[in-house]
Amino acid sequence: MIVTGSNPNFMTKKFNPDNDLLFVPLGGSGEIGMNLNLYCSNGKWIMVDLGMTFADEFSPGIDLVFPDTAFIEERREDLLAIVLTHGHEDHIGAVPYLWERFQVPIYCTAFTAELVRGKLAEAGLLDVATIHVIKAAEEIDLAPFKITYVPLAHSIAEGHGLKIDTPEGIIFHTGDYKLDDTPIIGPECPSGVLKEMGDEGVLAMVGDSTNVFNKEESGSEGAVLDSLMKLVGSIKGRIAVTTFASNVARLDTIGRVAKAHDRDVVLLGRSMHRIVAAAKATGYLQNFPRIVDEKHADDIPKNKVLMLCTGCQGEPRAALARIARGDHKNVSLNKGDTVIFSSKMIPGNEVTLGHLLNTLVLRDVNIITEKDEFVHVSGHPGQPDLKRMYEWVRPTIAIPVHGEHRHLKKHSDFASSLGVKKTFTPKNGDIIAIRKEGAVLIDTAPHGRLVIDGKVIVNSGNDAIVERRRISANGLVSVGVILNDDGALVAEPLIMCNGIPGDMDRISDQFLDVTERALEKMKAKHRLDDDAVEESVRIAVRRKARADLGKNPVVDVLITREEDIDF
Repeated sequence: MIVTGSNPNFMTKKFNPDNDLLFVPLGGSGEIGMNLNLYCSNGKWIMVDLGMTFADEFSPGIDLVFPDTAFIEERREDLLAIVLTHGHEDHIGAVPYLWERFQVPIYCTAFTAELVRGKLAEAGLLDVATIHVIKAAEEIDLAPFKITYVPLAHSIAEGHGLKIDTPEGIIFHTGDYKLDDTPIIGPECPSGVLKEMGDEGVLAMVGDSTNVFNKEESGSEGAVLDSLMKLVGSIKGRIAVTTFASNVARLDTIGRVAKAHDRDVVLLGRSMHRIVAAAKATGYLQNFPRIVDEKHADDIPKNKVLMLCTGCQGEPRAALARIARGDHKNVSLNKGDTVIFSSKMIPGNEVTLGHLLNTLVLRDVNIITEKDEFVHVSGHPGQPDLKRMYEWVRPTIAIPVHGEHRHLKKHSDFASSLGVKKTFTPKNGDIIAIRKEGAVLIDTAPHGRLVIDGKVIVNSGNDAIVERRRISANGLVSVGVILNDDGALVAEPLIMCNGIPGDMDRISDQFLDVTERALEKMKAKHRLDDDAVEESVRIAVRRKARADLGKNPVVDVLITREEDIDF
C-alpha cells in the first residue's frame, strides 16, 4: 500500500513495527489537549501521556472527550507501559477511564502519581493499577526503550521531558515546558543536561508548539511574584485570586504574597483543594499561609483575607462563577472587592469568560487581568525559549506536537529557520518512521474521539449524540398511532411536540392531519408493515415541518397494533 502524508517527499510501503522506530500521535497533534503519543521499537510500544479534553457545544450531554485508542488496543500485548510527563488533565485525564483497556504499568513522578492515584481511587481501580514512582534523572528500563525523566519548568509541579534511548537513536520528547531562570517551583533552565544530550546526538525532538507564535520569552514565575507582591500590597479590601488550580508554582506565589501581607487564605473549588492536598503530600507548599475554612470566610476582616478560587476560564460550575452569581452558600463578593485573574484567557473561552467578567462588574467588583497588570506568565515556550532549546539539543529531526495545525506548521518552519535539517508536521493517526535520513509517513492508524456519555464510553459519532444534536437544533415530534388488523386507524393519532416553535395546538393539528393523510395514501398491505408505516409518517411530518416552520425535527413514530392491546 502506498501512502502520502504531511511530508510529500516521502512515499513508502505499509509499516512493519519490527523494522522501524515509529512515532504515532493519536491525540494532541492538530489540537491543544487530549495528548496521546505512541513510540514503537523492535515491535514493542510505549504510550506517552493519556489525556482528555472538554466537549464543545456541539456535543450536548457530553463533558469529557478522550482519544480513540482502538489502534493500540489491538497491540496491547506489545504495549509495555504508560509513561506520564506531568499531571495536567490533557496529559493524564483519560487514565481512569481508559486504563482498563490496556492494564499496563504506569510510570510518573511523585506529584503526578498523587493526582493519578486520586483519579484511580474514584474509579475503583487503585488496587489493581500499578504505579511506579520515578525520580528525576532515574532511568527506566523498558527494553528496547530506556527512558530518563528530564526536569523542566512548567505551570505545574514536576513537569518533565523524556529522553528516550532506542536502538535506532535518542528521541527527546519535551512534554509541556518553559525555560525559567527564576522559577518558584521546578528547575532553572537545565542547559547543562540538555547540552549533554545534544552532544550524545539526538535523532528527533518531539516538542511543545503551544506558544510558537509568541515572539517573546514565556517569562519567569519569579517576576510574577514580585509584581503580585506590589499589587496585593496596594489593595485594601477583600481580594479573590483565580488561577489554574494545577499551577502549583502560582499557588506557592500567591501563598507567599498572602503571607507577606498578613492575609489568611480561603480555598474555593474542589480542584483547588485537591491540588493543594497533593502538593503538600509530596513536599510542596510547606510554608503556605493559614488556610481558613470557607464557612468562616465572611467572618474575616476584608483586609485580612485572600480567596484562592477555581474558575479562571469562566467555567459556570466553578467557584468564582457561583460567587459572581450570588449562589455560593458560604462566600460573597460585593462592591469594592477585587478579583485578580492570574491566568491567560484560553482561545475559545472568550464568551464564557466575558459573561463572568460582566457579572462581576454588575456587582461593582474590581477586576484585574493580565491586560491590566503583570499577573501571569505562560507555561509554554515562546520563540526565544524554543530557539534556546534547539541550540542545546540540536536534533536531526524536529516533530512538533501539542498544538493546532497552524501551530505545528509554524513550529516546523521555525525549526527549519534555526538550521534543523529535517522536520515533519504530524496529524493524529500518522504512523511515522523516524530514520537517520528523516521522518517518513508510512501508514495511517485509526484515530478519532471517544466521549463519556453518562457512564458509558462511546465514539463521538454515536447515534445517540447525533440525535441529541439534531433535537437540540430542530426539536422532537412524537407520533403515536393505533392500527387494527387491516391497518386502519383505530383512534386519532396522538401528537407531542418538544422544542417546536409556534402555536402548539395549531401545529399539532397540522401534524395530525398529515399523519392521517399519509396512512390513507398507503396501500392496505403496506399498512400491515410497521417499518413502512413508520417511514411514511416520518416523511410526512418532517416535510410539513420543513415547509411551514423551516425546521427538520427528529420524528419518533410509536405504532401499536390492536391485537397487542390487553383489554
